[in-house]
This record gives sequence, structure tokens and C-alpha cells, in this order.
Amino acid sequence: MTRIDIDTGVPFAQFIDALDEAAPPSDPATLARVVESGGDWDDVRAAVAENAPNGLIRYHRIDASGFLGLAGHHTRAIEYLIGNAVIAESMFRHDPRAMLYAPLRMLVYSDSDGNAVFTMDQPGPAFGSLGPAEVAAVGKDLDRKVVNLLRIVGVDVGPAFDQL
Repeated sequence: MTRIDIDTGVPFAQFIDALDEAAPPSDPATLARVVESGGDWDDVRAAVAENAPNGLIRYHRIDASGFLGLAGHHTRAIEYLIGNAVIAESMFRHDPRAMLYAPLRMLVYSDSDGNAVFTMDQPGPAFGSLGPAEVAAVGKDLDRKVVNLLRIVGVDVGPAFDQL
């Protein structure tokens, strides 16, 4: 794995708000309606595209701050599962093991100054480790999508993704 760590210089709460806006929550009700109405994959594609203006959707968010705070920790930390079902399918068809890394797992935590630190295992190498060239190519595209997401949030990724 290649872990990416980016000191954002952005206050934690501001970064979280921007990330939550840039990667909106998934809408399982919409996808359920597609299934219940006898829709097809094109309907899923359309629903995902509508829900993911920047190509990525927030499937889950785990705020570890509360319960870890009970243990005396003051570092704020939120873990995210962010991805795109249509992108995941484009890898799954070549290798179901791609679901080991999809959706992407991201962590945002506060540094000693209260600023957000963004960290994750880089998608390109993770998906590339599976072997199929088609899956590796999508992994590299996910690297670009993460860089774009961070730029939308207002973060310069600096040298973290230099190989792009």
C-alpha cells in the first residue's frame, strides 16, 4: 500500500464541511426505487451521476471523536467510505477482489493546531496490485478523482500524488 498523508492547513471543521459538500451522501432510496421499478443499469448510472456531481459519493461517515474522547483523546477523527457504484462495477466485472478497496476508505483527523490532516491508501497502487490492467487503469483514474475532490475542497495536494 502507498499511504497518502496531506497536511491541509485548513481548520478541521471547515475541511469536513467542504468534504461533505463535495462528496454528498449516497441516496439508497433512489437506487431502491430503480430496483423496485424494474430499472436497469442505465438507470443506476443516471441516478449515481445525479448524486455525485464530482464523481464520488459518501457512503458512510464514522465520527470516532465521541467515543474516543471518552478515553481522554482530544484528536478529532472522522473516517469516510467514499466511492461510486458505477466505477466499482467497472472493476468488479474484471476482478471481484476490487471490492476489497471500493469504496475508498479515507481518514480526516485534527493536528495539534486544529487543522485537518487527510490520509488514505492511494487507490492506484491498491487496485493495481490485483493484476488486471483494466482494474489498474480505474485505480489510477480514482487517484485523479481524489486529487480533484481535494482541490474542490480547497487543498493543494502538493507532492502527495506526484506520479500523476
